[in-house]
Amino acid sequence: MLGGTEFVGRAVVEAALGRGWEVTVFHRGRHRPPEGVRSLHGDRTAPDGLAALAGDDGTWDAVVDTWSAAPRAVREAARLLRGRAGRYVYVSSRSVYAWPWPPGAGEDAPLVEGAAADAGATEYAKDKRGGELAAVEAFGTEDSLLVRAGLILGPYENVGRLPWWLTRIARGGPVLAPGPQDLPLQYVDARDLADWVVGAVERELNGPYNLVSPPGHTTMGELLRACVHVTGADADLRWTDPEVILDAGIEPWTQLPVWVPPDGELSCVHRADVSRALATGLECRPVGETVADTWRWLTEIGDTAPQRPDRTAKGLDPEVEAKVLAAGGGVPDTTP
Repeated sequence: MLGGTEFVGRAVVEAALGRGWEVTVFHRGRHRPPEGVRSLHGDRTAPDGLAALAGDDGTWDAVVDTWSAAPRAVREAARLLRGRAGRYVYVSSRSVYAWPWPPGAGEDAPLVEGAAADAGATEYAKDKRGGELAAVEAFGTEDSLLVRAGLILGPYENVGRLPWWLTRIARGGPVLAPGPQDLPLQYVDARDLADWVVGAVERELNGPYNLVSPPGHTTMGELLRACVHVTGADADLRWTDPEVILDAGIEPWTQLPVWVPPDGELSCVHRADVSRALATGLECRPVGETVADTWRWLTEIGDTAPQRPDRTAKGLDPEVEAKVLAAGGGVPDTTP
């Protein structure tokens, strides 16, 4: 496992350990990996950063890589491990598809242009596509697996989406809840992604897979009500029309994490075709379990989630929220 101490990488390590696998984790040493792994230390961004891996005589059935920056880092690692690992699993992103994404599109949708396996860091979509190209270049199409993840939630999240909703709702009071309540959502719990990945290694799967829950696995209403339930907060969800939110200049997805308007080009975010992943064993746990486990983890670490430095901060300014609600926006939630 390249990484393996945070969020998705950590979930993959724990899933592999749960199946009795022997796991080697190559990481920078900034965070403690799960118990039971063999650790190698190195920084892929530094000169000779792969020295510990190059000097090790280990061989592996598979390597899993979640890298999100310069594709050349994937290329260097993949070239080094070619012949020493049976399969290269690269956790990519649905962002590799050319925008706007066609609603209901599968793995054959058009891809972003301009990506290269030997490129430095540019922008997220091109970086992820470049990482895919690097994995395939080194291991070939038969021995590479491209996991095009969608929205990822769950314990250890370091992006700031579900943790923001939980901490906001835990504060209580009127909460700007973006409607409609029955807006279908698509996401994947990091642990379900990890379980699918280790299963895919066992099945020797290859090629690209959209890895996210079926459309409508849950709704915006179910997600936020689950947050109210697990926090036990005196929070009053005020369901607000998308037009009111957009007219107030509030940005979907970032200022109101997870949410996008039901119409317009952003709606494609929750409309991916995931039939290929479902046919190969993807199972998605109920939203209530994801929310409860994330809240439990969040409280255990002092209510402040870690934040990746390469991702923008998420969430809505309390003053903006209060202003919209004071202007009459929001219908009180009446669902039990």
